[in-house]
Amino acid sequence: MPKINGNEIRPGNVLEHNDGLWAAVKVDHVKPGKGGAFAQVELRNLRNGSKLNERFRSADKVERVRLEQKDQQFLYENDGMLVFMDSESYEQIELPADLLGERRPFLQDGMTIVVEFYESEALNATLPQKVVCKIVETEPVVKGQTAANSFKPAVLDNGVKVMVPPFIGQDEMIVVNTETMEYSERA
Repeated sequence: MPKINGNEIRPGNVLEHNDGLWAAVKVDHVKPGKGGAFAQVELRNLRNGSKLNERFRSADKVERVRLEQKDQQFLYENDGMLVFMDSESYEQIELPADLLGERRPFLQDGMTIVVEFYESEALNATLPQKVVCKIVETEPVVKGQTAANSFKPAVLDNGVKVMVPPFIGQDEMIVVNTETMEYSERA
């Protein structure tokens, strides 16, 4: 595995540190008045979700891990476990539902997502950036209320609440950004 210097760590990098796999969540480069510069890195454990703050000087070497990414199709949920199938080998894997966190409601039947593997262990799952959802409840459209840049609350078919522009009505299909969990456009 490639070793990188402490000042080369970027958010999203996966590192092998303290006998575990850690994802860099936040990286701040600090140059104090006295002493050498360092990177203050917030790390999240990929296996148990615990967090850690570490300082890496530029002379420190860390193992950078490359995760293999595979497309997996969502089949069903069983006892808090999400079952996915590899679209090439038809092999099935199970991942805990809490791995997706607050984005879990956006997972739809048959949806293809990207699962990251380290050797044969599935560690992380990423939803598509944009998902189409139907609005089941919102305030009615009011004519002439489009001048102000105001948004109104709406409830989606998966139970998630988002803010939408005033011209969007009930039973309309919209595109939601799963990273920011915000309205993106009409479908």
